[in-house]
Amino acid sequence: MTRDVPSVSVEALTAPPGVPLAPVDAPTATPGTPLTSVDAPTATPGTPLTSVDALMALLADCAGVWDTPDRSGDPVDILDHGLQVAAVLAEHHPEDEELQVAGLVHDIGHHLVPGDESGHGEHAAAAVAGLLGERVARLVALHIDAKRYLAAADPAHALSPESARTLSCQGGPMSPAERAAFEADPHFTAALALRRADDAGKVVGLAVPGLERWRLAVERVVNAAAPGRSGLGGSGLGRPQP
Repeated sequence: MTRDVPSVSVEALTAPPGVPLAPVDAPTATPGTPLTSVDAPTATPGTPLTSVDALMALLADCAGVWDTPDRSGDPVDILDHGLQVAAVLAEHHPEDEELQVAGLVHDIGHHLVPGDESGHGEHAAAAVAGLLGERVARLVALHIDAKRYLAAADPAHALSPESARTLSCQGGPMSPAERAAFEADPHFTAALALRRADDAGKVVGLAVPGLERWRLAVERVVNAAAPGRSGLGGSGLGRPQP
């Protein structure tokens, strides 16, 4: 049996009500140049992120970095894409900051291990699991499975040209047995919401809240994942701070 598939409208990205629109924050370093400091080192493949500063530095370093090394893939860079995905999730799921933050970070695996289309979700999940918690990591890992599910269960769902191209190397549309197993996953609904936002969040030139607007939301998710962790204040739920 196939479940009803939650939807996210592409139009919601263009001017989500209640979400302040602002230009994407400019990185402090030249695109492609790692942002490094004693307090906020960037991540390397296989190295878990251990602080909010490290995660924010890695995300900032994704400005000017595309999902394919030759920039032949999606039309926006990894940071812009993550910000767009997070914005549409904040509009449709304002109570779920873990889902929003998962959208923000879901494609950092493209930067950590360039060219690994089938494994980029797992690379990203491994990097953030210890910092952002099991649920965020699981949603990040599932964004590829969710694409495979939608390709089989919702033929009307539009993939970007790059997502359609990489579908075959990621396993192709799910079989009926795979679909049934995925529908039984406790993260099924949230994973589909992330995936739909993922496919919509590739609009060139779209103004959305910038990276620093997400710091408090990231800190709240970190604190929830590790109660008692000091130095990462923040309270409340909802959209990124204006």
